[in-house]
Amino acid sequence: MAIKGNPGDNRSRGPASIFIVAGLCCFFYLIGVWQRGGFAKGDSKALQITKRAEDCSILSNLEYETHHGDQHGLVDDPKLKIKQFEPCGEQYVDYTPCHDQMRAMTFPRENMNYRERHCPPEEEKLHCLIPAPKGYITPFPWPKSRDYVPYANAPHKSLTVEKAVQNWVQHEGDLLRFPGGGTQFPHGADAYIDQLASVIPMGNGTVRTALDTGCGVASWGAYLFKKNVIAMSFAPRDSHEAQVQFALERGVPAVIGVLGTIKLPFPSRAFDMAHCSRCLIPWTANRGLYMMEVDRVLRPGGYWILSGPPINWQTSYKAWQLPKEELEEEQRMIEEIAKLLCWEKKYEKGEIAIWRKRVNSEYCSERDARVTLCDLSNSENVWYKKMEACVTPYPETINSEQVSGGELKPFPERLNAIPPRIASGSLTGVSVESFQEDNKSWKKHVKAYKRVNKLLDTRRYRSILDMNAGLGSFAAALESSKLWVMNVVPTIAERDTLAVIYDRGLIGIYHDWCEAFSTYPRTYDFIHANGIFSLYKDKCNTEDILLEMDRILRPEGAVIFRDDADILGQVKRIVSGMRWKTKMVDHEDGPLISKKVLFAVKRYWVVGDNNSTILR
Repeated sequence: MAIKGNPGDNRSRGPASIFIVAGLCCFFYLIGVWQRGGFAKGDSKALQITKRAEDCSILSNLEYETHHGDQHGLVDDPKLKIKQFEPCGEQYVDYTPCHDQMRAMTFPRENMNYRERHCPPEEEKLHCLIPAPKGYITPFPWPKSRDYVPYANAPHKSLTVEKAVQNWVQHEGDLLRFPGGGTQFPHGADAYIDQLASVIPMGNGTVRTALDTGCGVASWGAYLFKKNVIAMSFAPRDSHEAQVQFALERGVPAVIGVLGTIKLPFPSRAFDMAHCSRCLIPWTANRGLYMMEVDRVLRPGGYWILSGPPINWQTSYKAWQLPKEELEEEQRMIEEIAKLLCWEKKYEKGEIAIWRKRVNSEYCSERDARVTLCDLSNSENVWYKKMEACVTPYPETINSEQVSGGELKPFPERLNAIPPRIASGSLTGVSVESFQEDNKSWKKHVKAYKRVNKLLDTRRYRSILDMNAGLGSFAAALESSKLWVMNVVPTIAERDTLAVIYDRGLIGIYHDWCEAFSTYPRTYDFIHANGIFSLYKDKCNTEDILLEMDRILRPEGAVIFRDDADILGQVKRIVSGMRWKTKMVDHEDGPLISKKVLFAVKRYWVVGDNNSTILR
């Protein structure tokens, strides 16, 4: 049954197309009923869902075929058997394929190599569904999630004991409570951030993007949202059990990562501010290699904050129980490297020091004569590339007042302003006009999405992933204090647009979707997959990518696929065996457009006794 008419246009809807949209709205409504229940008992909630399902029975009976399906024989062919994916064992509830603890121990410990990405070979990949833990429930909406996480979602207690006096996290009955403390701010992140804001222009949009190295449970990033600053937080999966998982459960952007031997998966000149609060990174090791990497990703005029050892060692060395001679030498070397990088020290008080990177190279003639400058010809090719002991050159300027690389508008104005890298023509193939058209198109697409999934305008979806972000216009169209978007630029994308995404005041990361993402299971409430399977066609297995999407999507999380009809037919069939509900609709410009949109929701299920699953 091919249904004609544009689902986004009431004038062209026949009765069948109206039923499709009504069914989809009911589909997402049922999910909303469940998720608004918070701590309600599962059985009573299931009864409520069943009652609503009786009213929405059209959903289970409705079949939608695209206009291109019959040509390719991929859509709703009853002769094609659907592969049913089995659940993985209970031991895999927190499985992180490229950061597996057992595999990590087989790699060298030097320079934290063993904490970096080490993905399983093909023969060791799991081909099953990662289960949620027993008792898992939908996280609280933001901002309550910042302070409270259901214990069943991340049942780990070690940090509640190890960091008890530092107010990282406390276990209170069925909840984990996050008071907003940290090793360097035991009295709360708000007061700490206010102290930083006395030097750094937060709150007026000048500083928008931040990098938190060795983030702990990411309270710094969590409380920066009050200043309309968004932080990319990272920490390794190490002895501080579940620190990044706690951050993600709180609704704070974070990835598993470490400053080790390879470059950070971010473009040059990305962040307005970088931060280390007792992050245990050996800043003076390898001739200042890690400070050089921070310099690479820090914008001209950006700030670097270092709090904790060795700052103010004279007063604190006894409390730290560290030799004062070593601390004195470490701070001396940090000061020397910072000067070599052409950073100006702006502040030191107590155990906090702040440096500012100069706005252009006019102030750095001494630096350029004393350091090795990196080769810019391949500067953004950072995926699995070794760090180099070199300094990233500033883009050229015409006078000492000009900001190297271009001055940015304050946020939120900079979200839709022409990014300097596009205005200057440095991003090949993207003009001012094409950028504006991309913005316009994605506003239209998102408007059409919201007609189907009405939860997009609520607090239901906090953590969103865009798997193929392009210029970041999907995230820009969604921009809201209710949510954040992790914008991924695939390493095989035709154009490297991640720097433009940061220019817009958004965050993102490079990634190859043939491998697992550097995150825990159940990270994202919502995933957007635009053209991802066309991009990776013949590059890697579609099934593997979908299993990874299932791993990182929360139970009852939603997905929107946007791709060619034949590809979405294949995707629809695979995810039908993964406990997902799906519906295909036409492109918002009408049924004659070859691209279609597939809406999906992952069903709620948790690990059961004897390694079985429970469907709700």
